[in-house]
Amino acid sequence: MTANLPARVVATSEALALIARLTAQHGPLMFHISGGCCDGSAPLCFARGEFKVGRQDFLLGLVAGDVPVWIGENTFAYWRHTRLILDAAPGRGAGMSLETPEGMRFLALSELLDDAEAATLDAAGEPTRGAD
Repeated sequence: MTANLPARVVATSEALALIARLTAQHGPLMFHISGGCCDGSAPLCFARGEFKVGRQDFLLGLVAGDVPVWIGENTFAYWRHTRLILDAAPGRGAGMSLETPEGMRFLALSELLDDAEAATLDAAGEPTRGAD
């Protein structure tokens, strides 16, 4: 991730607080947004390494300092000109996601990048891909 590129992902204060609680319980975390089965486009939170990312996954960025947020290739194709806003709210989380027992859920909100941000990111090329 290059510091001078516009952020593709940010987190709200509510999400950051929940990430801090979950990190204290489970250690380093990661997020994945598949856009497919198992809760659709809900951000799923895992202990880092519990979900294997592959070449079809893009690294959107880091939240809470060092928590990677990955997104499936097909979902990224739809959202490539938006900034993902990771939020948290009371409610039932995804069954496989670590926040479920907390009575909380992570949400994926988005906002359109402005023309300059979109052009800058397009010129930089695709984000880092996961390994095979």
